[in-house]
Amino acid sequence: MTILSNQRIAIVVPCYNEALTIAAIVRDFNACLPGAPVYVFDNNSTDDTVAVALAAGAIVRKVPLQGKGNVIRRMFADVEADIYIMVDGDDTYDASVAPQLAEKLVREGLDMVVGTRVSTEQEAYRFGHRFGNKMLTGFVAAVFGNTFTDMLSGYRVFSRRYVKSFAAHAAGFETETELTVHALELRMPVAEVATEYGARPEGSVSKLNTYRDGIRILWMILRLFKTEKPFAFFSIGALACALLSLGLAVPLLQTYLETGLVPRLPTAILCSGLALFGLILLSCGLILDTVTKGRVEQKRFAYLAIPAPGVGQP
Repeated sequence: MTILSNQRIAIVVPCYNEALTIAAIVRDFNACLPGAPVYVFDNNSTDDTVAVALAAGAIVRKVPLQGKGNVIRRMFADVEADIYIMVDGDDTYDASVAPQLAEKLVREGLDMVVGTRVSTEQEAYRFGHRFGNKMLTGFVAAVFGNTFTDMLSGYRVFSRRYVKSFAAHAAGFETETELTVHALELRMPVAEVATEYGARPEGSVSKLNTYRDGIRILWMILRLFKTEKPFAFFSIGALACALLSLGLAVPLLQTYLETGLVPRLPTAILCSGLALFGLILLSCGLILDTVTKGRVEQKRFAYLAIPAPGVGQP
């Protein structure tokens, strides 16, 4: 009996126009994890993705709201399992390491294991994607803590308590950022495992736009910074207002000490306005920080209501 024998495992695959690759994914994961159902969540594909997936033996669900984040929201809501293995539908990830990732999750009582991409093929992991990933991962590490080296990997294994406590606000490719921040916010036990990353088969096209989706991911990081760390976010604005107000006020003060006059009244009013605005920003940060702590506690209670993977097993 293996450590996965008593675990309900589900493979969940977000898909959009992946008719060339989806059959191979279903076949490979069925071979590596026999008995684990493969759920293909189709996101308005215009090719034969649905028919090919059904013919390969997958369970197909349709998600009408466009965007990977919307697909993940439905996957996590509709599928019931103890372990969730999520993989992109482009057949670039190695299915043979899936049992290893799942076993690591259960054995070490983790909530998320990320398959970090390792590739020597330029076409598999283009420089623009590689550079953008490192830059955005660095931003998240600076704001939320340095835990991951490949924040945007599409190959992940989740515990049930991770999945059922994930709010899923993102709509598009920025959902990987939200998945990462959720684990960091609740200080979940997580790990990374290096996995081989291959090139897409000939004729298959990536749905990720380096610049457009990179900007959306960066915007999501800023939104999450404001939402999850409001005191730090608004304190930056308050400090900027205070410094600008002080910088404008110093010449006025010098003139007043020398002449007893305040000749630049509009500047004096601006200094007062900036100082007041900085105090308002600081107050907003303090209030929202209290609200955020209460919200995080609620998420943690939902997370703790579900046993850790492997609990109760020998």
